[in-house]
Amino acid sequence: MTERAAKAVKCVVWDLDNTIWNGVLLEEEVTARPDALATVKALDQRGILQSIASRNDHDTAMAALAAHGIEEYFLAPQINWGTKSQSVQAIATTLNLGLDSFAFIDDDPYERAEVTSACPEVRCLDSTAPLEGILELPDFTPEFLTEDAAQRRLMYQQDFARQRAEEAFDGAKESFLATLDMKLSISRATHTDLQRAHELTERTNQLNSTGYTYSLDELAQFIDSPDHLLLVSELSDTFGTYGRIGLALAECRPERWTLKLLIVSCRVLSRGIGAVMLHDMMRRTQSAGAAFFAEFRNTGRNRLMQVTYRFAGFTPAREDGDYTLFTHSLAAIPDPPAYMQVEAA
Repeated sequence: MTERAAKAVKCVVWDLDNTIWNGVLLEEEVTARPDALATVKALDQRGILQSIASRNDHDTAMAALAAHGIEEYFLAPQINWGTKSQSVQAIATTLNLGLDSFAFIDDDPYERAEVTSACPEVRCLDSTAPLEGILELPDFTPEFLTEDAAQRRLMYQQDFARQRAEEAFDGAKESFLATLDMKLSISRATHTDLQRAHELTERTNQLNSTGYTYSLDELAQFIDSPDHLLLVSELSDTFGTYGRIGLALAECRPERWTLKLLIVSCRVLSRGIGAVMLHDMMRRTQSAGAAFFAEFRNTGRNRLMQVTYRFAGFTPAREDGDYTLFTHSLAAIPDPPAYMQVEAA
């Protein structure tokens, strides 16, 4: 078990003029840079999201991206006359990602300096250098590629469709959620889940109960250990699959179960998945006739997990600085929400 390492890049924000293409769009005919197109497509396959921060005419720029066949690769593009730092911050808010997981690519030293000044966590790169070199940088090179990573952009696009449907829905939130036909499966992790399980520990910050990561070997040992239970959850609805979005690890002793790690992807923040997974683990503990404890470690970004524990009726059994060991009597365990079908195995 290790503490979280430096953040990998989760989103690359591109400038357009003299970056994605050669030339200034509003002044001349532009041509796409072959190294830019190749890099955009390679990053997409790696599960790294991409967007745009460009001072340009929105409709003209989007038409040019479409003409070059790359419009679909960019999520929440910010094409306006504001500052690049404002655009990067808007993208981070829309995608619900921390700025420390962003990289910004621009040919203009002033623009890079402006972003660095306003958003020092963002890595800024010079697009006048050959762009394929980005693909060799460690922060842009996942240890492995999972099925979920290759579908990450599509999943975000499905999320945006869900958001639009929710905004157009006239009624209570629970009524809207009931229209989605949500299905959540919670099952023991197998060795085929290892890479995605490891990826979840590396990528998830807000909904991560301890902020610890585990190596592939450690996760494999938990799967095979009679003293541990590693669960993975997968969610789908009428818009498509969210992929494997949750992980729970418990140390299981005859008289005491301890939840060592609870992780839920931030993409399902509003779906109540964390509470459902927590209640599922509580039921399993109750069936085993054991006492239930849950570890929490304050990482500075995961207060939502502390709120989840307290809202579920957990009380501190021990506190030591940033570390809290919670406990629960298991006297009352809520059923899953009516809008969600849960299959636990």
